[in-house]
Amino acid sequence: MGRIIFFEDKNFQGRRYECDSDCLDFHAYLSRCHSIRVESGAWVVYERPNYMGYQYVLTRGDYPEYQRWMGLNDRLSSCKMIHFTSGSLYKMQLYEKADFGGQAVEATEDCPSLLEKFRWREVNSCKVFDGWWVFYERPNYSGRQYFLEKGDYCKPGDWGAASAAVQSFRRLTE
Repeated sequence: MGRIIFFEDKNFQGRRYECDSDCLDFHAYLSRCHSIRVESGAWVVYERPNYMGYQYVLTRGDYPEYQRWMGLNDRLSSCKMIHFTSGSLYKMQLYEKADFGGQAVEATEDCPSLLEKFRWREVNSCKVFDGWWVFYERPNYSGRQYFLEKGDYCKPGDWGAASAAVQSFRRLTE
């Protein structure tokens, strides 16, 4: 079971909205979101309703202002709880071209720099075989975030990205 609380103002002030399950649209309850407290579980929060727009992956902890979760603004509208299963392994295949074309590399560990490790500047498709992963637009786990779970991602749009810019990634664990 998870629990996340969204606050309209910084430092957990103002109106609040609490979730213990996925929520398609809570924007009607809060006009903005300046702080978040994740009491339990791991969550993906989205800028727009219906799990659209910028994504932010949050684990247990306090986020007193939106910059702490690498937020680009104070707008959030939907969220999903990440459902972990015990004993999971982590494995994915990255491809240099869309639709699983071109050179491929396998990943089972975190990677702070695709350029240093694989000499790549982008990922155009991938297959997640096991585990939960977060792609980052820039090196060292910074920039826009994209949550990936088991499945095939034929193009960057499949994981919610507008471009193939992936510079780092890491495993998401409980």
